[in-house]
Amino acid sequence: MVRDSTDAAPELLRLAPYLRGRARRGIVGSSRYAQKLRDAIRAAAADTSGAPVLISGEPGLEKDNIAALIHFGSAARKQLMVRLNGAVLRPDGADLFAAGSEGTALIEALGAGGLLIDQVDRVDPALLPRLRTLAIERYWRDAEGVEHPFPGRLFLTAESNLEGFEALGPPIRVPPLRVRRQDLGEWLRYGVRQRARSLGWTPPPQVSGALVKRLQTYDFPGNIRELSQLIDRALRQCAGSHPKELPDDVFWTEQRGLGRNRFDLWRWKPQLRGLMRSPRLWNALLFGLVSWLFVLVNLWLVLGPQDRAHNGALNLFWAWWWPLILLGFPLVGRLWCSFCPFMVWGELVQRLAQRCGWRPARWPRGDSDRWAAPLLAAGFAAILLWEELGGLRNQARLSSALLMVITAGAVIGSLGFEKRFWCRHLCPIGGMNGLFAKLAISELRAEVGTCSGSCSSYACFKGGPAEGEGLATAGCPLGTHPAHLQDNRDCVLCFTCAQACPHRSVQLRLRSPAADLQRTMAPPAGEAGLILVLVGGVLLHHWSTVLGWWPQLPSSLSSGPLLPRLALGSGALALPAALWLPLRALAVRLRPAGRPWLVLYALLPLVWALLLAQHLALGMAEGGQLLPVSLAPWPGLATQLPVWRADAQVIGFCQSLVMAVGVVGAAVLLRRLLLPTWRGWLAGTVLLLGLGVAGRWLVAA
Repeated sequence: MVRDSTDAAPELLRLAPYLRGRARRGIVGSSRYAQKLRDAIRAAAADTSGAPVLISGEPGLEKDNIAALIHFGSAARKQLMVRLNGAVLRPDGADLFAAGSEGTALIEALGAGGLLIDQVDRVDPALLPRLRTLAIERYWRDAEGVEHPFPGRLFLTAESNLEGFEALGPPIRVPPLRVRRQDLGEWLRYGVRQRARSLGWTPPPQVSGALVKRLQTYDFPGNIRELSQLIDRALRQCAGSHPKELPDDVFWTEQRGLGRNRFDLWRWKPQLRGLMRSPRLWNALLFGLVSWLFVLVNLWLVLGPQDRAHNGALNLFWAWWWPLILLGFPLVGRLWCSFCPFMVWGELVQRLAQRCGWRPARWPRGDSDRWAAPLLAAGFAAILLWEELGGLRNQARLSSALLMVITAGAVIGSLGFEKRFWCRHLCPIGGMNGLFAKLAISELRAEVGTCSGSCSSYACFKGGPAEGEGLATAGCPLGTHPAHLQDNRDCVLCFTCAQACPHRSVQLRLRSPAADLQRTMAPPAGEAGLILVLVGGVLLHHWSTVLGWWPQLPSSLSSGPLLPRLALGSGALALPAALWLPLRALAVRLRPAGRPWLVLYALLPLVWALLLAQHLALGMAEGGQLLPVSLAPWPGLATQLPVWRADAQVIGFCQSLVMAVGVVGAAVLLRRLLLPTWRGWLAGTVLLLGLGVAGRWLVAA
């Protein structure tokens, strides 16, 4: 440094509180924006005239770091640099121009060094003329009005336009992260390496490309500062395990508009919170009732009468469960998965195995949905084929076999991986539930600000001991932080996060229907394919109506040679995909940057209505016969029990009403997701009406 003599000690003491060290980092990224910014910094550093530099940009872009890059990259790099916050400078400029206790003004003690005034746009208006003079005329006046030249270099940063400083020339404009998304992967990996080393990680963890793509859909309003906080929070969540690759679920960002148009049920009725997060209630329901009821139902199916007219368990499965679960999706989303007996027994087996010393593996990290989603869709297609080809609606033992196969998958998945890996990625029923849960009017979310500012244990999804009013839990069964949720797909409303949270960050809220379905959404790869499978299932159930023109049509799908029946069933099931794939290819060719799969999500309410209308026919016709059907082996008792059966016209009216709701919902989503112009939307709505009428005719045929 220039000042190394004892005479300079008072001046150094004067400058010490404001000294700015070397730059924290260079400009990260290879985009044209990053290259242009680097060129501007080099040009400013090479300017031998020492002209003032104005650096402008949004909050969180480390504009002070850019000033340091210019200063310490210039010929004056051996001079000191000080930083002052313009927002707190006194209006009379005493912080900068008045002599301190050492008898020297700060600007005088600085000499030929660099002076950085941050947030100059927030400086008191009374001080701005003196700063303008300092920047343009290169001199300053002391308390007696004596003029002093300023041999140093002035750096100013601003977040908004600064009037009166036009003579300084064009400012260096720092682009926000949202316009240089190409650089985000490099920023993320660089930040992870730097922060991991400071936390003692060797070697630093890797960052997957899938994670980068997901974060590129977020705008980062806090820019680099927010990204640094995101990285720090993610690494601290993994501090105990030090994974080789950072899991996707430790990077959670606040969703825009997430808290708007929401009604917090627990704030309205606080007593509900205490009741719904009670572990005793959940343990009694899951392990004391659901688990053994499932055993009894399967025994009933295997040992009881084999047709639906005489077996109450078969009636429960087909006339009650299907209509009720479909009716529940718009209200409570994926709540059924909390009570699902498949996973209750999977969890029981997992706990027993752990007590015997078995340790399930951690979840495979990375983009698991890329390979799991096609398996899930294929599994659901296999179930639909088995249902039709085996005549499961009237075959009790085969229905039980289906339940046992899914339960076996849950048990094997629970032995292979921790928590409920099967439920989140591989369960066909769970995949359908997660898809339709996006339509729900309820959601369980945490406040990102509370979590990032108050929490360091992350017990809501990792699990841990009791803390404050938080209870000891094993963490979220689906391994998801409630503030990280993009939609309802990975939330089963089990309230484990609410039990564990000591800060009351978790909220149960009501919202508008289908709030998860937005134009900016980024659903898992392959999820949209399940929509085609569900539509194919409806066509498969009504195969005789859809394929009645085929001359070699079998008389039944549940009897006769297997191969012709399998070919026919597979053809009906694959028909929606066969129609969709060429349309998708054409859309991609016409608009390569488009997202044609949004069409399928716009149709989701119509698909839900089609499935519900199909199952209402059986539910309303036979659901009210549960008691006499259950006691059918004892005719004397069965004939004395009440029976309820809806008239055919009532069933038809309800089916038409459901289809109308589906068409309206699909029209709203079509406007939201795809068609901003009224003309295109009206044409799309007419097409939706046609599809609704065709669907109503199909389920009535």
